[in-house]
Amino acid sequence: MNFYLINGLVVDPSQNILKKINLEVRNGKIFRIFQGKPDIKSGTEKIYDVNKYIVSPGFVDIHVHLRDPGLTHKESIKTGSMAAAAGGFTSIACMPNTSPPNDNPKITKYILDKAKRDSKINIFPIGAITKKQKDKELAKIIDNINAGCVGISDDGFPVSNSKLLYEAMLIAKSEKVPVISHCENCFLSGNGVMTEGQYSKKFKVPGISNLSEELGIIHDLTIAEKTGCHLHICHVSTKGSVELIRQAKRKGIKVTCEVAPHHFTLCDRDVDIKNPNFKMNPPLRSKRDLDSIINGISDGTIDIIATDHAPHTDDEKSVGFEKAPFGIIGLETALPLSLNLVRKNKIDLVSLVNMLSTKPSKIINVKKGTLKKGSLADITVFDPNMNFTIKKDTVVSKSSNSPFLNKRFKGKVLYTFAAGNKIYNLDK
Repeated sequence: MNFYLINGLVVDPSQNILKKINLEVRNGKIFRIFQGKPDIKSGTEKIYDVNKYIVSPGFVDIHVHLRDPGLTHKESIKTGSMAAAAGGFTSIACMPNTSPPNDNPKITKYILDKAKRDSKINIFPIGAITKKQKDKELAKIIDNINAGCVGISDDGFPVSNSKLLYEAMLIAKSEKVPVISHCENCFLSGNGVMTEGQYSKKFKVPGISNLSEELGIIHDLTIAEKTGCHLHICHVSTKGSVELIRQAKRKGIKVTCEVAPHHFTLCDRDVDIKNPNFKMNPPLRSKRDLDSIINGISDGTIDIIATDHAPHTDDEKSVGFEKAPFGIIGLETALPLSLNLVRKNKIDLVSLVNMLSTKPSKIINVKKGTLKKGSLADITVFDPNMNFTIKKDTVVSKSSNSPFLNKRFKGKVLYTFAAGNKIYNLDK
């Protein structure tokens, strides 16, 4: 498909572009970025006038739970990819905590084969670190990487066995993939359901200490420093975590990290204890932690934004706050929540697109997040000023477990293109 995007504000951190200019796509690839009138030759080229809109590389989310195989009542590769496209994501990396977990090449092959059939976006599997994510024996890490995994993780089940993590990091370094780590001391977290503090006491529910995350980070950073492995820390949520990562970077440890939009938007005082959609892990922390997260975004300590999209059914979430599973969906709300950082002058627009697209691509070593000539035309077009309300019946994901239901948002994806194919159109 050949087409033009004209009069848009093109934002491409990979080329340091922030300019109102035109973009031409031919045969699924970026052909040129140019000024002036389009050079129409065949008369069949589609022209999109995207004046007042922003044109960026397709967003890349390296922390998504697709629940496929085995848990497709929550989400599937097909529905998850559709939700991603609606949120402007053209590439996602899927976590291995499926049923069975992705700890061997057969499951990686299943994911990739199904993605070819059912997904219009790029799906990159992440393989488990340990067999069945049980923290007792290494999974088939090298075989899984050779089969197509772009990183390794036991996300949701932190690897507390230091010997196994050490060995896994040596493999990851040799294979040039990141170890993507959910950092938590589960003994400290215990049966906690929200962050430990005045609100957990007010609601009389078990709390999760900030220390549980911070001890997990100390553990993993120590081993990463020794091995020289690239450690990527998931969903950072506390002031102490931000400072630990800041110090590690100053020491030269090869570490990157991510934050989920809900952790720079909400805090524990926002929690409605009657609504289990406010229950996630890590939990919503204090206002002090939230402010530190935003500071970490502003000064570059926090590298990227990732959704931790974690679908659950209404039945699963309707059993009360203490018994409900952790997790919320996030693909369709990431853009408007993230744009708030720009509106509040915490980061600029180029930095935001870098966090949503260019930098995540580099972390998992995929050739995405760019509008350079010759690259596949993965493109997101969005209106930063469009107001909309997210409602249960408009959610594209198979699940609707979001604390943002019926909330007013500003900033909406209009078009999503993958390899030059229009895979999402707001008007349809």
